[in-house]
Amino acid sequence: PYLELHINRKEIARYGLSIKAVQSVIEVAIGGMPLTVTVEGRERYPVRIRYPRELRGSLEDLEKILIPTPTGQQIPLGELAKIEFIRQAQVIKSEDTFLVGYVVFDMKKGFAEVDVVEEAGAYLQQKIDSGEFQLPPGVSYSFAGSYENQVRSEKKLAVVLPLALFFIFLIIYFQFRSPVVTLLIFSGVFVAWSGGFLMLWLYGQDWFFNFSLFGVNFRELFQMRQYNLSVAVWVGFLALFGIATDDGVLISTYIGQSLKKNTPRTKDEVREAILEAGKRRVRPALMTTATTLLALLPVLTSTGRGSDILVPMAIPSFGGMAVAMITVFVVPVLYSLYEEMRLPRGEASNG
Repeated sequence: PYLELHINRKEIARYGLSIKAVQSVIEVAIGGMPLTVTVEGRERYPVRIRYPRELRGSLEDLEKILIPTPTGQQIPLGELAKIEFIRQAQVIKSEDTFLVGYVVFDMKKGFAEVDVVEEAGAYLQQKIDSGEFQLPPGVSYSFAGSYENQVRSEKKLAVVLPLALFFIFLIIYFQFRSPVVTLLIFSGVFVAWSGGFLMLWLYGQDWFFNFSLFGVNFRELFQMRQYNLSVAVWVGFLALFGIATDDGVLISTYIGQSLKKNTPRTKDEVREAILEAGKRRVRPALMTTATTLLALLPVLTSTGRGSDILVPMAIPSFGGMAVAMITVFVVPVLYSLYEEMRLPRGEASNG
């Protein structure tokens, strides 16, 4: 609370007092007036004078403070001013030399921070344009909060994600020295991408994994709920891109070695060679995917400090790798189509 003193001008005029005279007594008795500064070596201490605390500790004590008049009378302050405690702003804040006030609001469950701020800004702007809401001269508003970190991170990710995909493409190209084969393997990234979004959608569905085993509900075990596209989710996608091409590289490497060893001349020979290579690499590819999925299970079920970041990161990686297992079929099929198109027309027709 604030202590306010409202000086009664009519009363002080009766005693021949001025506003300055009354305020000087109030300043010295209650607020304190600096008299001098003591010097102790390199230290400086201000010396102030005012009434002791027992004479100014309550409203009753303040009302008993005596104000001297020109005639020599001592008039209690309570007869010359109204003293009261009132509630006001707890603190006066300013930014860029302007007074500022904060209106705090939060988002509802299922809404992203950035979307909420953008919708609130659009709503206010609509009211201003329609004339329902008018800003006084010199008054402005802006949004601030944790959503700003999200906006800054999204701007960085808009550069980092394309760069990561580009470098993954270059690494695969340097290995196989063929743009077509690189694109065939790179198709696993897009398959994994779809799997990550599919898993995010399934996490938000109430029926998904909604069963109990040994008294444990699996939706609660895996903390399944709706997750928005936060920075943690995009980092999970970034990690997914690096491992999504593992199966494609594993199968394509063996297929390329097999085709160099026994050059096929017909479509049947191409399909037979690729089928044989695919059979030999299905098990290693499944083991690679299985170890990744098993390693993510403890993260998906983690609780406590840090789990709010780790779980959203693991969801797209888990879903992407689960769906990316179909690359053991997609890559050989696309590779077979590419090799068949490279065959001379006569030999291809004979096949």
